[in-house]
Amino acid sequence: MRTGKFKERQPASEAPQLGTLSGSPLRNVGMRTIAFTALLLALGISMPASASTYEAKYKAEFQPAKGVIAVELRIHGEQLPSRIRLRIDPDRHKHFRSTDKLEISREEVTWRPRGNFSRVSYEFTVNHRRSANGYDSLMSEEWALFRGDRLVPRLRVTARPGLTARTTFEFVLPEGWSIATAYAPHGTATFAIDDPKRSLDRPLGWMLAGKIGVRADKLAHVQATIAAPVGESARRQDTLAFLNWNLPYLLEVFDDFPARLLVVSAGDPMWRGGLSGPSSMFLHSDRPLISENRTSTLLHELVHIAMRLRGDAESDWIVEGFAEYYSVETLRRSGGISERRYNQALADMHHWAKRAPTLFKKSSKGATTARAVLVLVAADREIREKTNGRKSLDDVARALAKDGGEVSLMRLQKAAAEVVGRPLKTFERKQLNKLPGLE
Repeated sequence: MRTGKFKERQPASEAPQLGTLSGSPLRNVGMRTIAFTALLLALGISMPASASTYEAKYKAEFQPAKGVIAVELRIHGEQLPSRIRLRIDPDRHKHFRSTDKLEISREEVTWRPRGNFSRVSYEFTVNHRRSANGYDSLMSEEWALFRGDRLVPRLRVTARPGLTARTTFEFVLPEGWSIATAYAPHGTATFAIDDPKRSLDRPLGWMLAGKIGVRADKLAHVQATIAAPVGESARRQDTLAFLNWNLPYLLEVFDDFPARLLVVSAGDPMWRGGLSGPSSMFLHSDRPLISENRTSTLLHELVHIAMRLRGDAESDWIVEGFAEYYSVETLRRSGGISERRYNQALADMHHWAKRAPTLFKKSSKGATTARAVLVLVAADREIREKTNGRKSLDDVARALAKDGGEVSLMRLQKAAAEVVGRPLKTFERKQLNKLPGLE
């Protein structure tokens, strides 16, 4: 993920308007189903499970005085998994209890449900430092900012084939608090989770609870929500306007972008950068929407959300390169920066890239990412030349984003060859060891 070049505090924005703007009404069946399920749960009504499904209900209670969230998972049905293993962080997931016997080691808790009902509970410590420069998870007396996939650890489920959970999640909030997630409209404390790829779902992505201000709107097919604690110098309306201006150009490349997007923001002592998650991202409130080097942390992280890629041991440059390439390219296409400033940005990257002796590193930052952007600029030029303008790097990016997951040089080469009809010289390993020019 990108931290950007600039660390100094930006001038505070005007005092944000607080409250919630509702945006467009729910229009698709999936959203209506979530709302209906939430209503049933609020009324204490549950739908009966079949022999191939069971009910799974999470409850998370915020306890600001202790700095923890108390989590409970209840499952019941005609058949239950025989074993559920939780891959825990021993510094954050503590005090496990269950109606059934638990096997607890330092990094894993094994839960063996028996009968038609079982329950496990634990405490999650919210505060977590990403580095000496700040926190990537924090709870105060007024708000809590964290990731759902840290709140509930990874689950490995052993069950008979075809057995799946019907999963709901409930937040129990202190008086005066509300919650913003990527699952439902702001203020929805109970919602369904349904990922067809998982037999037992868990919450994912960034979440913000507390005394918060929100701006929301429908941008193309995306319901966008910008949330930050009351009193923070977050630019909610500016961010929403920036998305309204630029997101449509990004959607032309990634038309399968999630239907919901949550951007959460807060100031110090949070980490001074941007971090993406499923359908969501964190952006420090002092980060500019467009940096002096003509890149955008916000757009960079949106590309991560769209592509859902992770690099193998030597290919993080591909992940970070695409994110940075489209952060600049999207601004050029939207008119956010002129052609002259776009070229200046590439020239600056060329100077910076000289500090990177190779692309093939475990982690791509700074000069390495700048070099990766130049490679992608050269690749776009070659694709357009070989296809007489019919194809571009957009087609390669779209192909990689379709499946997400781990990306390697070989996978990139294959995707490009399928777009062009033959291998791309720019992506040959020998060529990648050369610093691309700007001709």
